[in-house]
Amino acid sequence: MSDRLPTILVVDDEEDIADLYTTWLDIEYEVRTAYGGEEALEKVDEDVDIVFLDRQMPKLSGDDVLERIRERELDCRVVMVTAVDPDFDIVSMPFDDYLTKPVMREDLENAVATMLERDEYGEQLQEYYALTAKKATLEVEKTPKQLESSDQYQQMVERVEQLEAEADETITQLDDDYESLFKDFPGGE
Repeated sequence: MSDRLPTILVVDDEEDIADLYTTWLDIEYEVRTAYGGEEALEKVDEDVDIVFLDRQMPKLSGDDVLERIRERELDCRVVMVTAVDPDFDIVSMPFDDYLTKPVMREDLENAVATMLERDEYGEQLQEYYALTAKKATLEVEKTPKQLESSDQYQQMVERVEQLEAEADETITQLDDDYESLFKDFPGGE
């Protein structure tokens, strides 16, 4: 990101909610508001950093909007904001976080801070955080038995563990490189 203010697109077919989110966010950010999926696709472009996307909308659902945003390869974080209780279908959806309504101002502000921070990470770390958000969401909504019997959930857990192991390996390698760098200096090990 450059020196410009981060740009946020708020998408919700309930105009009062969209306007409220916009009011909360437009003090610190450049905010665009869309009252439906089609309008969202008109307003989202390469300048948008974060999309708060209602999942349940008439005509063009949030799921469809998300799919089209990803097809256009726009480099933005997408936070699903919805009253829909999440199901295992969220495992394969390419969003970055999931907020369940009602959403308070602090929830939005925290999500913005988190998404802006994640924007600085590489793809692997972004995938890790998106999957851990989905995992946490499902663990709140589903029983242990439901989680255990879901192949999608189990595959996601395996991927999270794989990403954690790769991150640990990278950190160990960096530590080893760091130590070897200083061995040749006077006073080094």
